[in-house]
Amino acid sequence: MIKVENLRKEFHLSKSQMRELDTKNKVAVAVEDVSFTCTPGRIFSLLGPNGAGKTTTMRMLSTIYKPTSGSIEIGGVDAINNPREARRKIGFLTGSTGLYARLTPNELIDYFATLYDVPKADANRRKEELFSLLDMHDFQNKRIGKLSTGMKQKVSICRTMIHDPEVIVFDEPTSGLDVITAENIIQLIRDCKKQGKTVIFSSHIMSEVDLLCDDMAIVHKGRLLFNGSMQEFREGQQADTLTGEFIRIINESK
Repeated sequence: MIKVENLRKEFHLSKSQMRELDTKNKVAVAVEDVSFTCTPGRIFSLLGPNGAGKTTTMRMLSTIYKPTSGSIEIGGVDAINNPREARRKIGFLTGSTGLYARLTPNELIDYFATLYDVPKADANRRKEELFSLLDMHDFQNKRIGKLSTGMKQKVSICRTMIHDPEVIVFDEPTSGLDVITAENIIQLIRDCKKQGKTVIFSSHIMSEVDLLCDDMAIVHKGRLLFNGSMQEFREGQQADTLTGEFIRIINESK
């Protein structure tokens, strides 16, 4: 489970950043008073336009950023006071994940399995399952620096999943990928749900949201505009499409 309460994140601006943003404020608020809960066996989608605060929120959940205030609970662990323990429960996938170009997928996944203290037999079994699911055997021993964007994303997925985390955070997981690779990732998200994992993902693609999510939240300018089930969202829908309703909610908040 993920439980977020009254989350706030401030960034202190340098003089050059203040000039660039044309502001006299020394502090920028990226997330303001955001609360939601993601439960096991359900898929939660965090939506919002560019700059809404989605990625900042995801990075706080994954303990990359420390909140200015508020609380985050990951699988029963206080992620702010015990970030290392929380990280053991989390798999975090983002399109900007860094990979070691000189290693092969085999070598990199073995390395991360070691970091997570995954027993060798479990790591080998888990790696074989993921390589088969994502059709990675043909390039498992090629250097990552020579792989395509889609292949690298598959490696990132394996890195995210090798320790079999109970909570998985997907930040724009299919962005820029071909249709086949994107479909593999969607299937993986569904499999995580079937396994009773807690899944949260962000996406700009409303068809993915429609296919996958059980619960959702919409953020804009760091603030929460909607938080509820997909059924509740549809029941309150005034526009003809999900995309139209999303745009309507954003426009009405301005």
